[in-house]
Parts: sequence; C-alpha cells; structure tokens
Amino acid sequence: LGVGHLVAVFLDPTSSPFFVLGATVVDHTPKWLKDNAIRWFGTNDKLALAITMGVVMVAAAALIGQVARRRLGPAIGLLGALGLVVAVLALQRPTATPFFAVPAVVGALAGIAALCVLFLVPTETTAHAGPTRRGFLIALTAVAAGAAAAGAAGRFLGTRLRDIAADRAGFVLPRVAAPAPPVTAEMDKGVAGLTRFVTPNPDFYRIDTALQLPQLTRAQWRLRIHGMVEREIRLDFDELSSRRAVESVITLTCVSNEVGGDLVGTARWTGYRLGELIAEAGPSADADMVLSRSIDGFTAGTPLAAVRDTPDALLAVAMNGEALPVAHGYPARLIVPGLYGYVSATKWVIDLEITRFDRARAYWTDRGWAPRAPIKTASRIDVPAAFATLPAGPVTVAGVAWAQGRGVEAVEIQVDDGPWQPTTLAAAYSLDTWRQWTWTWDASPGSHALRVRAVDGAGDVQTDARATPFPDGATGRHSRVVTVR
Repeated sequence: LGVGHLVAVFLDPTSSPFFVLGATVVDHTPKWLKDNAIRWFGTNDKLALAITMGVVMVAAAALIGQVARRRLGPAIGLLGALGLVVAVLALQRPTATPFFAVPAVVGALAGIAALCVLFLVPTETTAHAGPTRRGFLIALTAVAAGAAAAGAAGRFLGTRLRDIAADRAGFVLPRVAAPAPPVTAEMDKGVAGLTRFVTPNPDFYRIDTALQLPQLTRAQWRLRIHGMVEREIRLDFDELSSRRAVESVITLTCVSNEVGGDLVGTARWTGYRLGELIAEAGPSADADMVLSRSIDGFTAGTPLAAVRDTPDALLAVAMNGEALPVAHGYPARLIVPGLYGYVSATKWVIDLEITRFDRARAYWTDRGWAPRAPIKTASRIDVPAAFATLPAGPVTVAGVAWAQGRGVEAVEIQVDDGPWQPTTLAAAYSLDTWRQWTWTWDASPGSHALRVRAVDGAGDVQTDARATPFPDGATGRHSRVVTVR
C-alpha cells in the first residue's frame, strides 16, 4: 500500500490502491448502509470508512502471513490476486487511464518482495532454513520502515507536486458589480445556541463521494459545455475570471438530512451566472437537463429550467469572501438554489453536458434517488438542547426554518398536545435562505415535548408525515423533550 501510494503520486493520486478500494466501497455501498453511515458519523463518515478499511487490511495481511507460515507459494498467489483485483478496479474508475493499474501492480510486487524477505532471506548463518528470530526482527523492521517511508513520501510529494494551498493563497476574489445585500441584525438575532445565519466555512457540512479530495489548481481547471447545444464552449480559469462576477447568499441542504438534522448551511457565494454560460452554448429546445461532472467522475442531473429561471444559479469560485475551500469544490463548483445538493451542487466541476432526463442518468439517480429534487419545507429547534433541564418561568425557544424557492411565511410551536402558537420570525433575507425564529415560553415544572412546524410562502404547512431521506428528502416535524424544575 505504501509503495502503491508513492507510485500513484507521479501518475494520478486517485489511482492509489487505498483510494481505489475506498472509492469502490463508496460506489457500491447499499443505500441502507450509506444512510446509516451518515446518521451515525455525519461529516466524519469518510474517516470512519478509512479506519474500517485500515482494520480490514491489517486483518487481511495477518491472514496472508499465516498462510505463508505454512506455504509461501499460496501466500504469494493471494498477494498477486489482490494486486490484480485492485488494478482492475482502478481501471474502472470514471477518470481512469491505462496507467491507473500501475500503482496496484507495483504495490503487489513490493508486497510479494517484502513477504519473501521476511520468510526466505536469513540474516545470519543458521542450521535450519529461514531466518532466526533476530534476523526476522531486523528484516521486519526494515520492511516496516520502507513501507512507512514510501507512504510518507507519497503524502509529502503529493502535497508538493499539487500545492493547492499555495494556489488558493494566490486566488484574488473577483470584483462583483453589485454585492449581495448585507445580513443585518434583524436577520441574525444572535441568540445563544441558535444557528448563525451565515455558516462559517469550517462549520459548513460536507457530504460527497470523494474519499480523497481532488487536487485541482486553477491552471489545470477547464470547463467544457457541450451536448445538445449549437456550439461547444471551453473555458479556462483566466477566461472565466474575465467575465462579470456576481454574489448571492444561498442556503444549501443535503438530501440525507434527517428531520432536525444539521446537513444544511448558508453562505455568501461569489461566481458567475450559470444560466448565462449555458445560454452562450445555445441549448436545444428539447434539452431539459444539465448533467454536471466532477473531476473525480461524480455526476449530477440538474433541471435545465432551474438553471435558466434562477438568476442565482452560479458557477461559484468563492465562499464567504475567500476562495472555495478544497473540501467545498475549489476551484469551481455549482450552486443551484431550491434543489437538494445531489442534483445541484457538483463540486470540482469540469464538465456540463446539456441533455435530457430520458437519455442520461446521474450518480445518485442511478442508485434509485429521485431525478428531480426540490427542497421540502423543514424547521428545527436549536434552543433548548435535547433533554435539557430548565428552570421554571420564561424560557427562550429558538431555531431555523427553510423552504428554498418559496420562502418561510410562518413558524409555529407546540408544547405537548397544546395548541400551535406563532413564533417571532427574524427578518427574511430572500426566498432561497433559511429564517431564524424565536418564542418565549412560560415553562411550568414537568417533562414537556416541544414541536415545531413551518408554513412556506405558498401557505402550505409542513407535513407531519414521517419519511426517510430516500428517495427525495425526509419529512416530519422536529421535536425535543425537556425537563422543567
């Protein structure tokens, strides 16, 4: 693995055997397991996968070692077979070239060589075949040091050869013709424990399929717009930067967000109107989908009408006044308000194909998720915390609600089975952002259940019917139980 990772640095980091295996696991994870992984680990789901893979690989290595103690030939065969399997999997990655098989093959040969050193090469004269205990420990130390050095060199060289941090540091924020309106104190009430209106970049949720973050510099980035168009358009980052930039404040939501979940956030996005870019290509009147593709092969299908009819649909290059973080799509990503992220928010985007929903399928729709995914009305209680113990008397209850594209008209709160009561809404920023709400509760002693519901701009009340995120977003009303003394 260490040698394979080092070799991959000089070809393509995503061809590393470890990341090939991880990406294959991600692509073939059953829906129920994917949903549970996000529920259990949240944005640490990839760390959990990496740890699990490490444990499995250590166990596999121990098994091969046990086989080699009895017969070396079958153990070498197992290592060779594993290398062949990983090489085949590498060649099936969306961005694979024939060279993607090289790290797995070289890595397998390195593993076989290490096994032979440990079991065949004595380091001092003995009366029996094979190394002595002392010789074995010396050989083992040398092999372990070599593996660690190869892995560390791979990480070091990967950083130096693709210095994204330096590339981001050299990014100059585009000058926008009309900055987005400011977020005022009437929109962000500053209540302790209440979610801030604008989510800081380090706190913004991250859910994607990339086990290893793509390392793409501005000089390497290219965007191709093609398909059912009159003319194909190709842009590099300099050409993109020469265009008129705009700024929008938009709330994004992940379709995997459970009722009351935190896979939602708001940011100030800077970029270029996506509808204008696509219009230059002259899309066919029959086209109804924009199939966007990431550098790592991920695809998303966005309704073309949502891009055309929404001025705030962006090819974004900046987030909250700085270059996009690598984890959020540097150097460019899509932002299409009103739709769940799996159909609208492709990160590290390099390709836009104008096509039709009946001709093309995207990554998640190929796995059973709905092809069109408008965000559903939702609300959440942030304060007080779940199972909190509170003093009797006035208690502040607060949270956020969202219904992108329609706006939030009202939020209501219920205590136990009592009547629904209106809350005080913070000022609205736009139809595409969430809205804070507060309510003062005269709490009486005992155990109480607090429930919240929102009413969207069309007058529709948030449903109480409970549904899981699959296939087009969770529904239901958030509640919290508290104790008053």
